[in-house]
Amino acid sequence: PVTAGSIVVPYGHVIGNEKWRGSEIAQRLQGKVRLIFEDGLGLVDFHLSNRTCILLISEADLVAGDEFKRRLVRFRNASSLRGIVIVEKTQISDQYYSGVQKLVVLELGMVLLPVANQGEASQLIIQLVSFCVREQSRDRGANPFVRRQRAPPAEPAVLRAVQHIPAVGKTKALLLLQRFGSIHRLCNAPVGELEQVVGQTVAQQIYTF
Repeated sequence: PVTAGSIVVPYGHVIGNEKWRGSEIAQRLQGKVRLIFEDGLGLVDFHLSNRTCILLISEADLVAGDEFKRRLVRFRNASSLRGIVIVEKTQISDQYYSGVQKLVVLELGMVLLPVANQGEASQLIIQLVSFCVREQSRDRGANPFVRRQRAPPAEPAVLRAVQHIPAVGKTKALLLLQRFGSIHRLCNAPVGELEQVVGQTVAQQIYTF
């Protein structure tokens, strides 16, 4: 299973996969967020409160082979949850990073965040948890489990990927990501919707590409 379907994560909490108990990342999260360990999370490493899951690809995973790729594809194919992929990009794993970036961002349409070590990964998770709490307090009274359509700020890797499309610079890339929210939705957008953002000529080039 991708994740135990019945899991509901209270705001300000993180549910961590049992395999991370005792790790550096878990130690750094303790005291900063309310961390609970479960052994039924399947493919997911950390579960946040707004239906967001974190899949953490360590330096060791990258060096060990393709098992992490199968895990990402299985998650994407089986899940309605939002997956954020955190990758440990070190001197050793750097040579594998562009392949991971292509898979995660362009093929699977997920957010990819590189970190130098588990300390940085824990900081990112803490920031994401506080974002969830702020989002919930803004939308108090709304159902916290309904996926919001408001686009998140564009991640640098996603922004760079969109800029590889012919005739799309940084400004148009930002506008497209604000409108569509992900590469996956951008790829499936009809020409008419693209035209509303970038005009007829560029819209046709994007659609063809």
